[in-house]
Amino acid sequence: MFDLLHDPKLIEFLHSLNTELNLTTGFTWLIIAVILSMIGGAIGGMVLAGKDIGYQFAATMGSLFAPVGIIPALILGLFILNLLANY
Repeated sequence: MFDLLHDPKLIEFLHSLNTELNLTTGFTWLIIAVILSMIGGAIGGMVLAGKDIGYQFAATMGSLFAPVGIIPALILGLFILNLLANY
């Protein structure tokens, strides 16, 4: 585990997440955003409809519908950032 944390390629990749915008960092941020939106959607579904349809079903529905809004917005945002960085 400690060898993984001191790997130069991993350290460079983690640094590039904050400094560069390329295909690898774009996909990484997309995956991070989808996971976070699924967690937020599950919590929101449980809060809004947990008592009516059951907490587990509401969490499942919320986690499936939440990425529908974030994926196009994130792709558009990354495209605009890439466009502005090049000009």
